[in-house]
Amino acid sequence: MKKDMAEQTPNGNKVSLPVIKRLPKYYRYILDMYSNGVVKVSSSELARMMGTTASQVRQDFNCFGGFGQQGIGYHVDVLLDEIAKLLFSANSLNAVLIGTGRLGRAISGYLSSEARGYHLMAAFDKSPDEIGKKLQCGVVVQNVSNLSDFCVQNHPDVAVLCIPRSAAQAVAPVLVEAGVKGYWNFSHYDLSVDYEGVTVENVHLGDSLMSLGYRVRNL
Repeated sequence: MKKDMAEQTPNGNKVSLPVIKRLPKYYRYILDMYSNGVVKVSSSELARMMGTTASQVRQDFNCFGGFGQQGIGYHVDVLLDEIAKLLFSANSLNAVLIGTGRLGRAISGYLSSEARGYHLMAAFDKSPDEIGKKLQCGVVVQNVSNLSDFCVQNHPDVAVLCIPRSAAQAVAPVLVEAGVKGYWNFSHYDLSVDYEGVTVENVHLGDSLMSLGYRVRNL
């Protein structure tokens, strides 16, 4: 993925990362429409919601087969179902959480109660004050020294990193060696720079706040 920043769909089409990143936004808007009884929606209407063009909406959907017939709009229920198939699976992705401080605990709550398609199977920390405690979701925090053995035995799909950059650099080889392919990364250390074949979603809360501050000050 790093070379061309694209993923391959089941039908063999190449889909760019920007298109993939727009899918959750499409899903949110379409789910809201479905919940409010909307039956059909045009590409122009979706474009207004998304802040893009009707042409871009059609191009995005054509990457996955089109989802409808041009000129008559999209059936909202069909659109919702097709995008859900792309974003979710019948089998949840098993996740491990590394770091159970304030951010980690907040993320664990989200993963266990709101995140569709994920199952938090274990949590790890190095602090004696955290080890042995039970998270709100019922998962007991384990010593990070057990991480390698746990991953080898249980084969998690995703690791959630809520630890400092230096700690992430130290734990990354363990996770990659154990075969973990996906990373939801709050650590500010980008694993994809050093490791081929992993998929990383970097989350920079500070970047988001700085961008907001710039935009507010320069309205």
